[in-house]
Amino acid sequence: MEQNKNGKIVIYQVLPRLFGNLNPSPVKHGSFKENGAGKFSAFSKKALSRIKELGITHIWYTGIIEHATLTDFSACGIPRNHSAIVKGTAGSPYAIRDYYDVDPSTADSVPDRMKEFEDLIERTHRAGMKVIIDFVPNHVSRQYHSDAKPPFVNDLGQHDDTAKAFDRDNNFYYMPGHILELHFGAEQEDFEYNEFPAKATGNNCFSPTPGINDWYETAKLNYGIDYVHGGTCVHAGIPDTWKKMKDILLFWAGKGIDAFRCDMAEMVPVAFWAWVIPQVKRDFDVLFIAEIYTPEAYPDYIHTGCFDYLYDKVGLYDTLRAVMEGKAPAHRITFCWQALNGLQPFMLNFLENHDEQRIASDFFAGDPRPGIPAMLVGAAMATNPVMIYCGQETGERGMDEEGFSGLDGRTTIFDYWSMTSIRQWINNMKFDGGGLSHDRKGLRETYGKILRMVSSEAALREGMFHDLMYANMHNPRFNPDRQYAFLRKHENEAILIVANFDKAEQTVCVNIPPEAFEACEIEDNRAATVVDLFTGETTVGTLTDAWPYRLTIPGFSGRAIKFVY
Repeated sequence: MEQNKNGKIVIYQVLPRLFGNLNPSPVKHGSFKENGAGKFSAFSKKALSRIKELGITHIWYTGIIEHATLTDFSACGIPRNHSAIVKGTAGSPYAIRDYYDVDPSTADSVPDRMKEFEDLIERTHRAGMKVIIDFVPNHVSRQYHSDAKPPFVNDLGQHDDTAKAFDRDNNFYYMPGHILELHFGAEQEDFEYNEFPAKATGNNCFSPTPGINDWYETAKLNYGIDYVHGGTCVHAGIPDTWKKMKDILLFWAGKGIDAFRCDMAEMVPVAFWAWVIPQVKRDFDVLFIAEIYTPEAYPDYIHTGCFDYLYDKVGLYDTLRAVMEGKAPAHRITFCWQALNGLQPFMLNFLENHDEQRIASDFFAGDPRPGIPAMLVGAAMATNPVMIYCGQETGERGMDEEGFSGLDGRTTIFDYWSMTSIRQWINNMKFDGGGLSHDRKGLRETYGKILRMVSSEAALREGMFHDLMYANMHNPRFNPDRQYAFLRKHENEAILIVANFDKAEQTVCVNIPPEAFEACEIEDNRAATVVDLFTGETTVGTLTDAWPYRLTIPGFSGRAIKFVY
């Protein structure tokens, strides 16, 4: 089962608030005034062309929709939020406070912020890429209030019966008679944050005293499931929240958004997705990508929930990370695609995103180079989408202690900050990488080669996949703990991929058994034009089961050898 109706999708995730911020010395817990923020305008025609040259087809602009913040934009009708319910100074992009507006900190002119974002959508499309934004359906900021919604739209909670813990048409869950109590995190305020009755917290915490590890800054939305009385799903009629969420999706799709990355999609009932996605797709050609971490639920969210793609975090990401860290053998990758039971075409592969630690951080590999063989595997082993995170291609380390997020190997999403390697790549708006070291420039070039390769080569973009590890587990001239090999085949072309997770150069001999020739419909020992897809070098050669195919692979790298018959 192959799903390639959209071609090979290559996603570049980026937070505009971080991308264009060229402040070389941001301060810990710095305010908007102190540290600044990137703007939509930083994604100029030149910047977008340089992003596209990596092989990118879609840009996921993260943190677009207006969220809770400590920054005061009262002059433009957007007051600061109470510090008790804001994480960091900039605030979490996933604590939405107005579904119909954009983050004012990313606009050059706050009153014109929506027009500036619409212009960014247009520029991105003109650059030949599509636009993804987050849809955050499970929870919102505790101080949610939309001042930008269309006149006919009722605000979330506007008509809720707060005397009821649960009602099908309430937008929130309540704890009647209880005041929300937060005993941590707040700066000194003129008044304490007041919420009465207390709302349930976003991570399904039905207590008026959520803890520091709860998503205490958010309120859980009600999709008609009566968690208060055992989680019974209410089926009579369409819950009001469903209708409001559909209107929000249609609003953004109408602005030219091409795809939605749906935050914590599995915390929202499958029935809602099965209802809303077909309706949105009826009017707009958009994709839906689910953040999901429960493999046993994958079939439901694909076949019933109508999602186009799901995160492959628990399987491939976790495995590749362990292999990169030397904690798991490379041959374990085989079990990732096997465990999906045919769902591989629907998975989104990645090595970094805003939730995960940077490969180059001290908490992960401590070096960006192990990401190269892992990216080759994740990008080239199937037809499904692949994603990189802004800074991954330049070796961003994530070792700054920015503020709320602390020193954790991640690039903060809660604070006003800038990324060293991206500043060096932007190089005073030249976007030529003039500030990057030779090694970091080479890293970006290698990422570009891999990502362009998987989009341009038909065998990688749409061909069949044949894992070769079963034939090399006991091969004395191949180390299945540190190398991974497979074939891709389409029409008269076959591509042999071998990834080397070892830091040292390795010369290996790959067994290609008769079953591979039969499955891939390749004629054994037939002369072919041989192209090294990394170097462009062309020779004449052949594949045969009579002797292994010998090749030398640099440390933390890989080879992609194309045979044209």
